[in-house]
Amino acid sequence: MLNRADTLSETSRAELEPGTMARWWAWQFVVITVATVYLSPSQCNNEEFSSDTLINNVVSDPRTGRLYVGAVNRLYQLNSDLAVESRFETGPKKDHRLCTPPVTDACEEAVETANHNKLLLVHPTKNQLVVCGSVFRGICSLRNLSNVEDQIYFSDTNGEKSYVASAEESVSVVGVMSSYSTRESKKLPVFLVGKGYGSHDSTKLIATRILEDYSEWVYFDSIVEASAVQANPFVLRYLHDFRFAFKEGGFVYFLFSRTLGVQDNKNFTFISRLCEKDQNYYSYTELQLNCSASNKYNKAQAAFVGTPGDVLAQNLTGPDKYGTVSASDKVLFVTFSSDVETSSAMCMFPLKSIDDRMRKILDACYNQEGFIDQNLAAYSPYSSKSGNLCSSSNNNNNNKKIRVEEFPCGAEFLLSPLASKPAFALTSEPSLVRKGHMTAVAVSVEMEHAVAFLGNANGEVLKVHLSAHPEMYGRVPSEVTGEKVNKNLLFDSSLQHLYITTEKKITKVPVQTCHLKTDCQSCVSMKDPYCGWCVLEGRCTRKQDCSRSEENNTWLWSPNQACVQIEAFRPANLSCRKTQQVEITIPSLPRLRRDDKLQCVFSSFETEAVTLNNDPVKVVCSLPSPEQIPRTPAQQDYVSVPVRVLVNETIEVTSGEYRFYNCAATVMKNQNTPCISCVTSQWGCQWNAQDHSCSDESDAVSGDHVIKPQQPESCPQFESPNPPLIPVGHQIPISFQGKNLDIYKDSTFSIGTERMERVELEVVKEEASKFKFPGFRFEYNQQQEVNVSFHIKERETQRKIDSTLTVVLYDCMTGREDCSLCKHADAKYDCVWCSSSGKCVYRELCKGQEEPALCPDPQITEIIPRYGPLRGGIPVTIKGTNMGITKEDIKRITVAGVECAHLEDRYSVSTSVVCEIGPKRTPPTDLPLGNTDGQVEIELKGGGKGTSKVLFTYRDPRATSVHPSKGPSAGGTVITIQGDFLDTATKDDIRVSVGTVPCEVLSFGEGITCRTGRYQGSKFPSEPLTVTVWYGKNTSTNVSAAFQYFDNPKIADYKPKSSFFCGGRRIVVFGSGFELIQSAMMKVISSSDEDSVKATSQEFVETAFNKNDTVLEFDSPPVSDGESFRTFLQLDNMMEELKGFDYLSNPHFDNFSHTVITDSSIIIVTGRGFSKAMSAKEAEVFVGDASCQVNTLQDDKLILYAPASKPSARSKRHRRDATDDLLELMVKFGHGRWVVGLVSYPKKDDIPLLIIIPAVILPMLLFIMISIYCYRRKSRQAEREYEKVKHQLESLEESVRDRCKKEFTDLMIEMEDHTSDLSEGRIPFLDYKNYLDRNFFLPSKEGNDDPIITGKLLIPEVRRASTVQALNQFSNLLNSKAFLINFIRTLESRSDFNARSRGYFASLLTVALHGKLEYYTDIMRTLLLDLMDEHVQNKNPKLMLRRSETVVERMLCNWMSICLYQFLRDTAGEPLYKLFKALKHQVEKGPVDAKLKKAKYTLNDTGLLGDDVEYSVLTLQVLVHGEGPDATLVKVLNCDSITQVKEKIIDQVYRNLPYSQRPKVESVALEWRPGSTGQILSDLDLTSQKEGRWKRFNTLAHYNVRDNATLILSKVLHTHPFHQHQDLHDEQNALLEDDNTFHLVRPTDEIDEGKSKRGSMKDKAMTKAITEIYLTRLLSVKGTLQQFVDDFFRSVLCSSSIVPPAVKYFFDFLDEQAQRHDNVDEETLHIWKTNSLPLRFWVNILRNPHFIFDVHVTEVVDASLHVIAQTFMDACTKTEHKLSRESPSNKLLYAKEISTYKKMVDDYYSGIRQMVPVSDQDMNTHLAEVSRQHTEKLNTQVALHHLYQYASKYYDAIIQSLDEDPAAKNKQLTLRLQQVAAALENKTTDL
Repeated sequence: MLNRADTLSETSRAELEPGTMARWWAWQFVVITVATVYLSPSQCNNEEFSSDTLINNVVSDPRTGRLYVGAVNRLYQLNSDLAVESRFETGPKKDHRLCTPPVTDACEEAVETANHNKLLLVHPTKNQLVVCGSVFRGICSLRNLSNVEDQIYFSDTNGEKSYVASAEESVSVVGVMSSYSTRESKKLPVFLVGKGYGSHDSTKLIATRILEDYSEWVYFDSIVEASAVQANPFVLRYLHDFRFAFKEGGFVYFLFSRTLGVQDNKNFTFISRLCEKDQNYYSYTELQLNCSASNKYNKAQAAFVGTPGDVLAQNLTGPDKYGTVSASDKVLFVTFSSDVETSSAMCMFPLKSIDDRMRKILDACYNQEGFIDQNLAAYSPYSSKSGNLCSSSNNNNNNKKIRVEEFPCGAEFLLSPLASKPAFALTSEPSLVRKGHMTAVAVSVEMEHAVAFLGNANGEVLKVHLSAHPEMYGRVPSEVTGEKVNKNLLFDSSLQHLYITTEKKITKVPVQTCHLKTDCQSCVSMKDPYCGWCVLEGRCTRKQDCSRSEENNTWLWSPNQACVQIEAFRPANLSCRKTQQVEITIPSLPRLRRDDKLQCVFSSFETEAVTLNNDPVKVVCSLPSPEQIPRTPAQQDYVSVPVRVLVNETIEVTSGEYRFYNCAATVMKNQNTPCISCVTSQWGCQWNAQDHSCSDESDAVSGDHVIKPQQPESCPQFESPNPPLIPVGHQIPISFQGKNLDIYKDSTFSIGTERMERVELEVVKEEASKFKFPGFRFEYNQQQEVNVSFHIKERETQRKIDSTLTVVLYDCMTGREDCSLCKHADAKYDCVWCSSSGKCVYRELCKGQEEPALCPDPQITEIIPRYGPLRGGIPVTIKGTNMGITKEDIKRITVAGVECAHLEDRYSVSTSVVCEIGPKRTPPTDLPLGNTDGQVEIELKGGGKGTSKVLFTYRDPRATSVHPSKGPSAGGTVITIQGDFLDTATKDDIRVSVGTVPCEVLSFGEGITCRTGRYQGSKFPSEPLTVTVWYGKNTSTNVSAAFQYFDNPKIADYKPKSSFFCGGRRIVVFGSGFELIQSAMMKVISSSDEDSVKATSQEFVETAFNKNDTVLEFDSPPVSDGESFRTFLQLDNMMEELKGFDYLSNPHFDNFSHTVITDSSIIIVTGRGFSKAMSAKEAEVFVGDASCQVNTLQDDKLILYAPASKPSARSKRHRRDATDDLLELMVKFGHGRWVVGLVSYPKKDDIPLLIIIPAVILPMLLFIMISIYCYRRKSRQAEREYEKVKHQLESLEESVRDRCKKEFTDLMIEMEDHTSDLSEGRIPFLDYKNYLDRNFFLPSKEGNDDPIITGKLLIPEVRRASTVQALNQFSNLLNSKAFLINFIRTLESRSDFNARSRGYFASLLTVALHGKLEYYTDIMRTLLLDLMDEHVQNKNPKLMLRRSETVVERMLCNWMSICLYQFLRDTAGEPLYKLFKALKHQVEKGPVDAKLKKAKYTLNDTGLLGDDVEYSVLTLQVLVHGEGPDATLVKVLNCDSITQVKEKIIDQVYRNLPYSQRPKVESVALEWRPGSTGQILSDLDLTSQKEGRWKRFNTLAHYNVRDNATLILSKVLHTHPFHQHQDLHDEQNALLEDDNTFHLVRPTDEIDEGKSKRGSMKDKAMTKAITEIYLTRLLSVKGTLQQFVDDFFRSVLCSSSIVPPAVKYFFDFLDEQAQRHDNVDEETLHIWKTNSLPLRFWVNILRNPHFIFDVHVTEVVDASLHVIAQTFMDACTKTEHKLSRESPSNKLLYAKEISTYKKMVDDYYSGIRQMVPVSDQDMNTHLAEVSRQHTEKLNTQVALHHLYQYASKYYDAIIQSLDEDPAAKNKQLTLRLQQVAAALENKTTDL
């Protein structure tokens, strides 16, 4: 439901007077408040009640059925249908825990405090309700049960004795009504209360409270004093949590959990008992209750007392259980949770067993000194005395036995209180175990079966049948809100309904929904003990609702899972050509009365039915006639007809199927054997050979030609073919036998088969029963063997005679491609090798030639691998042909002249030989090694020899580097090993170890990747470990000290701690050591089968989208609805559970009707569960495509401000459908989206012009006249003010002059310092691969984790070899220009191939073709020519190359990056680096606000620090822990934050290391030791200064660090896990709350604004300087950097020095194309050149120095670089920029230099034009050299794999494009792509 509050328009509001405005705003507040409070979604439903606040307690009055609801600040009285009869606001009240009631203004701490209801008790005899709240120390009141607004008694002046409940929300309170007998035998109404510990509560564990004034007692006075259970010492350390209280059999019971009072805080569940008459608590006894033998479920959550019913009572009865339990005995049902698991359980304890066990405990203490069977069974809890108190306190000196029955309420001389020892706890095994928490329980009995209703933490109520094996059979039909079910789960007075209470809602639901099931099967499948199928009424009902339910079989109980079934038909089936009666046996048919009418319905045929008198479970009815039976379906020999048995025409009793068979259709099963198929069918059919027909069995037809059922041997048939083997390609006669052919003695026959291509051959009769035919020349080559079945027909009639003739057709050639394979064939095939044809054929097909005794020499086609280590020891696979018939044929193998040992067990006939190579003989060291490569030779025993064409090379691999060099001890780090010749041998031959830890090999090639195992050592970080690669048995190579194991990452905290099922909530995890991790995933595990704890689980995973050393960011994964989830972080191999993270049900939104939005209107969206896992800041709401401001988010409502003007519809579909201007209102929480309704904006009425003109002109005239009058009056006053302002301007001018002088002086000093600083360091250039990775792929979605950067090719090992081979084929395909051009054009024609995809594709293509850059350049030229033609034809040539929207534009950008890399290193890199360092140095000379990212010295006016910050320069002496005694001098500012100081120290100490090798700020700690003790410095700690609600970052000045102070820099090795210490956890939480922190300049606060409004304007002027004054600093910084900017521009734009050949080559290309087109003028050509080089490459490098250097660019430095880059861009354009006073400061700053730079650009372009041209040959030579130098470093295989994914995605379109291209057809490109697809992904092709 959505509501809006219409408000006044802006215009009318402005016209209101101040008083009216105040009233207007008050009215607005009232409207919003009323909407918030009363717009509850449940008001319209009598079966549902919603509270505005959290519901604490619910009780019912059994006399009236009323409910009383105690909520926060509310008390409700509801009728049995949940309608509100009365309500009362109980809070908030002015109170504080430190205040003593009555609370007055004298208690300064008192504030408005919410009143939580702690206890509700119904006192029906006096019609009173006891209400206890959390305010005023837990004082109670009495209210009228008939009207809770009527307060009967309340007093807050009676002092501590009237403090009943607890003031703390977390402390549980329970109570039970009772009575107290005075000495005068007067019964006083009282209630007993049990409560836990609260720091400001009454200290009584158990108390008896009076409900009237009597004698000295007042209302709620504690009238029993029992120090043993009411004294101080026990309360704090035992941590009582009371869950339930009840009375039964003269006793009062309390159920609670507590600790044992020792150091261990484990909870145990106890039930305590008091005699109701006991006025001294002498009888107080505690018994421990264990749920499960191991007490795994140790903490009680909720309980219910009720009778068990007969069935459960019998299940509980037994000598090994609880003795005899009757149906009327009471049983305590308790739900338990576990401290060690997320599951919970329900256990049952008969009260009789509890009482019996307590009696034994008491008897042991009274008579046996506390022992049972020599084990101590009882002790006194809460006692500080040690030892056995039972033996020391027994005053019975006469040794007389004390009978417990004599003292049911204890006695003063008997020890009390008593408790059982754990060994004598009463134990019950769980009846039900569930995931998640069961928070409520209620039990009823139906038909002597107990049914439990169990509420859980997700808002569900489960229904459980408590049978011998309890089973959950369903859920209560109510809306699941995700809120936990309150422990007050109540039945109504009729026990037909259940009241379910969640956090803010109560729902009344029926205990059963039998009537919803409409057929027997669905009724009994519910297994609901309340339900059963009423057979003769056709309804699912309770038993009492079925009219004849007492008769047998008329009401079938649901849990029995049985419906009325047809057992048998007699006859079981019938021919479709006959009709007769059928007898149906129905064992469970109810006894019918005379007036009951019975019918059978066969499909649509109805017939009357009768039951047999002597057998009433048998029903007889007529079958339909043959013409009424449906036709027999094809391929089937029967038809099934549905049968229904009806009572009284409409009620279906049971149903089934009856089969009518068709003998004539049986022959269709096997048409080659019609007779055999007929007589062997299940229907008992007979075959008439004369008629050639199959019919029903009949004695009317007889003779030899009739074959009876099940006599297949009597059928006329042909059998026993000879020979059984037939070769392909050769005709062989086939003979066979005939049988039972007397009837066909004069007939002739023909034979055929499907493989004879419709040819029928004549059968020749040889003898009496022998036949033959001349055979047939079969053709077949699909497989070696195939079965061929023949049919035989009688020629005259063409009828098929039964034929079982089946032979095997075989092909010698298939699978035997060479001589050796042919000779290996089985002799039965008679295959020979035919030398003339070079094929394996049947012997008769090679006549005239003798089979050669020996096969041709072996042919070797492939060697795997082609490289092996010098020491040998690896297997080599030799593939080829004719390499022997058996493994013994191999005589000798040599590889490069070295003997190779044959591995016989891996031999494959003829095609594959595997041998293990020996060591290459190494000559003396003073002689050269000689040839290390050579051919592979194989020699056979018969003399045959084979030599390979490809060479095998001996070489030793050498590993040189390992990256990364560190990882977590849990393992899982993927390391890459680089070196020379690492691709020696194969992946199967190598193994890798890090120290002694195995490393699983992932990929093998020029580089090797492997995944580290778990480190078993205890020292962290470990010593630098050697990484060793083993090649076979004898060879290894290693990199020493290459890898270190560090301690696993530590998780300190995370927030927020909940998510909706829909996921998508931003989860931030804080900790340390995350940079060690390569893969971070948030994994949620849930049970797919919730009925079992051991259910199979399913996983939901999200990968971290942001990661640094201390922070991980995830979007919570969306999950399916489930009852319980566990959330984990998987960091490589490490898995850590995020305990306390909750998944909650998605919010529910109420629907609303169409709503009109007016100006300033408020929209209120109502529902439930909003705030459980969402905040107002995270929520998004849209009206159409415009966002709404979320003002307030409460659990049941969202308050929004709609857009002022009407937005567009969100989707095209909705735009098309929205004819009436309706817009969707959509709410977005994370990944969840809900369209909650439609809204619209009112159409504005047109106002007539005659009204508008006077309404506008008359006020204008009036305004002008008033203005003239005011002007004349004010002009004199202005003259007086003029002199004052003039004086102020003179003062201001003097101030600016002084400031400029100071800035100029600083400028000179800084120039000198800076130049000297720069000359000291070297330039940290990136290597070629990292340079290309950052330029090509850093903008990709995966960032540094992009596989193309990491080089990880994620392919299963079993497919890696074939995949690599296929990728090489794909690479060859890309080298076909026709294919590649088609590929690119096809992709660009697709609408979903967006600009981002095009850029990424182009970069992948660049890497894949890097080995052939000249070919890449040719492709780029071709595509550029097409692009030019397109732009010129469209008459917009100036737009070409402006953006990177096409593949070729990105290819050009990449081409420039490749070609200018060396120029950057040799020429332009140094001035760029000096410019960057100078800018960084200049920025850090002055204050930089760490929070606002603004600096005193910058080039960007928006990043200028607009305040004067006092500071001084400090020189620190820094010692690095563990790196010697030498100190490093570091200049810092005393206003720097600690993080800024760390950054400057790291920059100075590690100035000779590139940024990536320096320690990160988060991984180091800074310690200052001003005296004997040290102090760790940090940005925020407990000493941080607070200014109002703002907290300032700590600086050196804050810590009072002086000049020349000594600081120690050390690496942080350990951080505290977030679960170690609560105090630390709380402190970290407090410090992690951002938003309200600042560094140098505090943002203006709302409070500050209020104060400034009250202050004078003069004060504001004094405290706030004019921001524009500080613009002079821009000039200062510019002047400092001018030389460096000029040097860089000159290095880039100077044609007289070095110009890269690629630039000259490409500019000449543009010049040629400009001449080719008429409409390309000089300005257009200038734009082309600018877009292709300065704007495409240089601006990118200038803005991102980290693309070429290993440096870190801060936000402040980046802002200034942006200004310089913008200047460079302005210099390259032809357009003249007109500047004015309103132009941005950034533009004005370099306005003077722009013209100079423009001339430099023009001179540069003209100078290049005059240079000597670069020929195609020279350019190709240059490009080939670049390819040769760098291609091996790039991940070309990964690039090919990614490129193929695009080919796969658009496969059909590419195939179509290639088919339409003649050039592609000629080169068979389609076929080649299909081959690649088949190899890579088993894609179906036409091959």
